[in-house]
Amino acid sequence: MQKIWYGHSSRLGMVGGGQLGRMFIQEAINFDVHVHVLDPDANAPCKHIAHSFTQGSLNDYDTLYNFGLDKDVLTVEIENVNIEALEALEKLGKRVFPQPRVLRIIKDKGIQKEFYKDHNIPTAPFQLTENLEDVKQLADQIPFVQKMRTGGYDGKGVQVIRTVSDFENAFETPSVIEEMIPFEKEISIIVARNENGEMAVYPAVECEFSEEANLVEFLFAPANISTEIENKAIELAKSVIEKLEMVGILAVELFLTKDGSLLVNEIAPRPHNSGHHTIECNVTSQFEQHMRSVLNLPLGSTEILQAGAMINLLGEKGYEGDVYYEGLEKFIGKPGVHPHIYGKAQTKSFRKMGHVTIAGKDLEKVKTLALEVKNGIRVLSK
Repeated sequence: MQKIWYGHSSRLGMVGGGQLGRMFIQEAINFDVHVHVLDPDANAPCKHIAHSFTQGSLNDYDTLYNFGLDKDVLTVEIENVNIEALEALEKLGKRVFPQPRVLRIIKDKGIQKEFYKDHNIPTAPFQLTENLEDVKQLADQIPFVQKMRTGGYDGKGVQVIRTVSDFENAFETPSVIEEMIPFEKEISIIVARNENGEMAVYPAVECEFSEEANLVEFLFAPANISTEIENKAIELAKSVIEKLEMVGILAVELFLTKDGSLLVNEIAPRPHNSGHHTIECNVTSQFEQHMRSVLNLPLGSTEILQAGAMINLLGEKGYEGDVYYEGLEKFIGKPGVHPHIYGKAQTKSFRKMGHVTIAGKDLEKVKTLALEVKNGIRVLSK
């Protein structure tokens, strides 16, 4: 495969300018890779550190197509983009990673689940529905999980149906209906693959969720699982990215069931919340690895340097406006506490405003401090 030499002579386009793009650019600067960003928000987190910034819709064909015309390589930090424009750019010879065909599979959770089924990738039993009436017809299968096929993110677009009364909150749109899995743990494996087929896999991360916000609020690594389970999870993640024939970085979220089985829950073809700790805790961060993979560079070591836990800084429920981080100053002087503030001026309920990584040699001490951080910092409005 042809290699794109990294440095200022290469033009790398990032479709999406949120916090994932911001942390990507922070790593790319070390390689003198110039990252050009497209995002609809005039005050996107990437704006002030990108080599160039274009404000525009990620879903408008002409906007995305024109943005990509002078780029050597394009990548994404969000799946909800105009895939047709990326396909057209690919036909022009632009290198687009993850490939548009992969984004088509992952963008639609229904297609994603069918891909698992067709390729013998273990996943929770599921059905596809077109509307709310279809969902109501499954009342005898309660409890189950309803997921919007498209448009969901950060826990939005997911509804647990435990009783018939929960149909009041169900989605009208085309959905995936999944059997409720009584899992023991949810773990995440991040795997990267370049054009040469080289792969690098990070050690497993264990996730804990906020039930109200329905997204990861706390994770730690290394995960508290056996070596046998971790090896199975790693092989499963490698199998998924190989069967996709994907170039880039892929987060594979897995259910570990009570009988020791592993089921793929969802995948994300980009840096992921469950890999933020790698900035401080691993030889190569997930963001540097993403850059290496899409530029077809040798992949970096994923070795753990120290244990870590990551806390999301979410906008407090009921607060909206200019952001204020209450309690942050109490923790930033403690050894191993690393805040990452995303540069979003306005907070709102459950919005991801930043994260804090707690790193150290003793995982139990790290987790104890992480709980203090989790309970001691609030994201409020002034």
